[in-house]
Amino acid sequence: MEPDDVAAALAYIQAWHTRDIDTASAVADIGPEKLYRMLLDVAARVFVPITAPDDHDGEPCAHSFLAAALGRLLLELACHSVCLASSRGIADTIVRFTETILTEDHGDVADVLRQLEAAGIRQAMEALPGHRTTV
Repeated sequence: MEPDDVAAALAYIQAWHTRDIDTASAVADIGPEKLYRMLLDVAARVFVPITAPDDHDGEPCAHSFLAAALGRLLLELACHSVCLASSRGIADTIVRFTETILTEDHGDVADVLRQLEAAGIRQAMEALPGHRTTV
């Protein structure tokens, strides 16, 4: 990205944050596709370094791998314009989270989802009034 593009993208983000519609609109005049690409570039510059694996005495720890996976997931969601305000977007995000975080090497997502379903049903049953746990 050119320095002017970085400045424009961050001006847009700051304007969006403060609800400064005039400034956001002025920056958006560069065109929706260019603005979109610039914002994805900024997202990559924000998410990736912040979530990159750090080492613990020269060795990566479990938390650094999780942080890196979450950073990649955030960037992937942004790249695919996933809207979390819709049922489809939420379902897609759960599937991507399962692929990225809960399975190794994008393993059997369906199996993990079945395990999550069983755990969820068990938790719901335990929360019912009058439910007794058997030991």
